[in-house]
Amino acid sequence: MGKPDVTIVWFKRDLRISDHRPLLAAAESGGPIIPLYIAEPSICTADDAHPAHWDFVRSCLVPLRDDLAAIGAPLVVRVGEAVEVLEQLRLAHRVCRVVAHEETGNALTYARDRAVLAWARANRVEFGEAPSNAVVRRLSSRDDWSAVWRARMGVPVVDAPDQLIPVDGIDIGPIPTGVELGLATHSREIQPGGTAAASELWASFVRERHHGYQTRLSSPLTAWDTCSRISPHLTYGTVSLRQIEQRLQRAKGRLGKGDPSGKAYRAFGERLHWHCHFIQKLEDEPSIEHSSFVRDFDDVRQLDDEAKAEAWRTGNTGYPMVDACMRALNATGWINFRMRAMLVSFASYDLWQPWRSTGLHLARAFTDYEPGIHWSQVQMQSGTTGINALRMYDPTKQAIEHDPDGEFIRQWVPELRDVSTSLIHQPGLAGANYPPPIVDHAAAVRRAGAEVQRIKKRAQATGRTAEVLERHGSRRPPPSRRR
Repeated sequence: MGKPDVTIVWFKRDLRISDHRPLLAAAESGGPIIPLYIAEPSICTADDAHPAHWDFVRSCLVPLRDDLAAIGAPLVVRVGEAVEVLEQLRLAHRVCRVVAHEETGNALTYARDRAVLAWARANRVEFGEAPSNAVVRRLSSRDDWSAVWRARMGVPVVDAPDQLIPVDGIDIGPIPTGVELGLATHSREIQPGGTAAASELWASFVRERHHGYQTRLSSPLTAWDTCSRISPHLTYGTVSLRQIEQRLQRAKGRLGKGDPSGKAYRAFGERLHWHCHFIQKLEDEPSIEHSSFVRDFDDVRQLDDEAKAEAWRTGNTGYPMVDACMRALNATGWINFRMRAMLVSFASYDLWQPWRSTGLHLARAFTDYEPGIHWSQVQMQSGTTGINALRMYDPTKQAIEHDPDGEFIRQWVPELRDVSTSLIHQPGLAGANYPPPIVDHAAAVRRAGAEVQRIKKRAQATGRTAEVLERHGSRRPPPSRRR
């Protein structure tokens, strides 16, 4: 009797065992399974990758291996490009089927998935993918998308399989460190990964940290603790969006009438909805990673002042709030949404930097870098979608409103620790040890705004903005606003 047919469950950005339909389906088929993660050098070293990304992934893979081992088949890890690794396993273990979740990633993962599909067809290997969230493959129209979101989020969460049948004698392989992958060392803080860490975060958010979320999320002082901080776990799938949405609904159901937590939960629920809304844009139009939504904006901004770009990347612009936020982000991999928007605004309008170079630095900086959300947001905040109002943030106004006593600035810009509160927000007044502002904000945004509006009007006249709205525009408010 020959070897039994083997199924590979290919883990990508779904590093969990519960609410994992491909894993459950493979287990229910009754045959041996290889739970597989591939550390792909081309992706780990891409221009939007940072060694800290791998460190977070690795912190997810270690407990994932243990979770899988507890039900019979520990995670198998291989280093190499996907097709090469899959072919080696096919030849060695009679692989007849590969199952995975759909992924909306960057151009590299998109090309990788197409190559895997071609390999599977050429070798008569069954290849199946299941949706993991509300992003829809080959979406024909945005008109009913919100209904799809609600339907998918309402599907019951499936438990982890009770038992997996392992492949006899397979070498599970080490989970490599960043150094072993040839990645550079770094000093960035790494948020703990893994399903247990995600569950602990969620429990603390529901128990206490959510209070005042709807107002406290805007300040980097209060957002640090009040925000859920679950985003890296959603990015790498240690917990599914469906699990979080259903846990949120259960938490809301426990509230009494008039409980102030209701406002916080509703605000958080809106952001869960927008999560897939933005990823859907990249799914529908993968080119927005490299090209403007409105092509009229391509090549308008040029990276012609590397000194200014470097000052922005390192937090040395002479604008205290910009510099504090960038330094905090570079050190920790996280900053709250409003400050992310301010950083993009400053690069795009004050410094007139191209959104692609701005986006690449931030992609490397964010532990929770999710390509679909990221590139949609970077373009929206830099004014190249053609359908959104321009958001030109005044960094001094943001500092006064969201860090009135300069506490956050002093924490991250030590040159300003001894500066009085009356001066700490004002560019050019903070003292000799801090650089002067590299640009005049008012004059820069006036010029930038006029130029963006000119191009936008031209795109409106040619119908391009209408095309973007039809393809990518939101049709209805988030579900939480209609309940």
